[in-house]
Amino acid sequence: MTPIQRYLAEEVALDHADGLIPRREALRRLALLGLGLPAATALLAGCGAPAEPAAPATPATSPAPAATTAQASPAGPSPLPTQAITFAGPGGSTLQAAWAAPEGDAKGAVLVIHENRGLTDHIRSVAGRLAASGYSALALDLLSREGGTASFTDTAAATAKLGEIPPERFVADMKAAVGELARRAEGAKLGMMGFCFGGGMTWLLLSSAEPRLSAAVPFYGPLPENADMTGSKAAVLGVYAEQDDRVNATRDAAEAALEKAGLTHEIVTFPGVGHAFFNDTGQRYNAEAAAQAYERVLSWFDRHLS
Repeated sequence: MTPIQRYLAEEVALDHADGLIPRREALRRLALLGLGLPAATALLAGCGAPAEPAAPATPATSPAPAATTAQASPAGPSPLPTQAITFAGPGGSTLQAAWAAPEGDAKGAVLVIHENRGLTDHIRSVAGRLAASGYSALALDLLSREGGTASFTDTAAATAKLGEIPPERFVADMKAAVGELARRAEGAKLGMMGFCFGGGMTWLLLSSAEPRLSAAVPFYGPLPENADMTGSKAAVLGVYAEQDDRVNATRDAAEAALEKAGLTHEIVTFPGVGHAFFNDTGQRYNAEAAAQAYERVLSWFDRHLS
C-alpha cells in the first residue's frame, strides 16, 4: 500500500473502533482500498476493534446520535454562497472547485483542501465562512479528473479513488489551484488550509517547493515521509487534537521540519478532542474547540495575509 492508502485504511479502522461504522461496512471500505480479508481483519484488530461483530451498542456506549450532529452549529460566521467553477489544470485537464468571494475588498485569499470524502457541502461551507470573514476562498476538488466528487454516489469509493492517485498529481493540481487563486484575487497574499487528508495535502504542498503561499494551516494532517519544507515561505499554524494519537505521532517531526526550514510556525493541540473535531457534520465534532480553532485560524491569517 502507498502511504496515502495506509492512512486512509487506518482511518476506516479507527472509525470502526470508535463505533462510527459497523464491522461489515469497515471491511467493505477496506476492500475498496485494496485490502484482502486477512489484512483487513488484522488492521481492525490492531486498532482495537472487536474480532467478531459486536452487539448493538447501548445508549451508554453509543456515539453521539445523528440528530445532535445535524443540529450542531458550525464554527465561525454564517457562510456566504459559493460558486461552482472550473479552470485549466495540468496537461490539458479541467479542475473543479467552489469559489467564495467576500463582500468588499478581500484581506487575502485561501486555498481549502477537503477531507477524504472529496469536495463536500461541509468544505464548501468552510470556504463560505472564510469569505464571510473577509477572505477570498477556493475549495479544490482533488477528484476533478475523475469527474468530480459529485460523480461518486458512494463516498467510500471516492475515498478509495483518492488513495489511488499519486502524490505528484495532487501537487500539480494544488499548484494549479494556487495559480487560479492568485488570478482571481489579484494582488492578495495567498494562504492554504486543509482538514485530515487535506491537512496531509497541505503538508505535502509545503514540502513541494511552492513559494507563493504566505500562510498555511494544516488541521490534524499526516506528515509526508521525509518532509522538507525548505522551498516554502509560508507561516504555518499546525492544528492537532489531543486524542488523535495516530496523527500526533508525526507532530514532532512536523515541528522539526518547520524549524529546519526556518519557517515562522506555531503548533497548537486542542485538549480533550479527537480527530476531525472541526467537522460539524461528523460525530467527533466539538463546537467549543472548533470555535476556538476558527478564531486561531483567523488570527493567523490576519497576521500573515492581511
